[in-house]
Amino acid sequence: MNTTSRKTTARRATGDRFEGAARSFLETRGLCFVQANFLCRHGEIDLVMRDDDTLVFVEVRYRRGAAFGGALASITATKRRRIVSAALVWLARRPRDALRPCRFDVVAFEGSNVEWIRGAFEP
Repeated sequence: MNTTSRKTTARRATGDRFEGAARSFLETRGLCFVQANFLCRHGEIDLVMRDDDTLVFVEVRYRRGAAFGGALASITATKRRRIVSAALVWLARRPRDALRPCRFDVVAFEGSNVEWIRGAFEP
């Protein structure tokens, strides 16, 4: 395995670990798991959860520290557009869920801190 493959594998393992931690964090706060790692040509949605009747599209971010703006600052306008586009594809494939209210949340891990931002951005 070359260096690039090892880095990609390690990055994916880290992402999986924090997505699992975010899922557990949200479930202990009453949200119900729907799907993880929805991929389409527009982008990826880390987690889809349900908060009562509201569908919640969750972006999970991890940074070791706040350098360079930290986890929240890493969600650029381009990244937000990709998440919204992917959510529209997800909803188009599930017409019954498309009638539900939706929101976009972020669960950000910085070092040992976790922050949950409900309604972090609008479509």
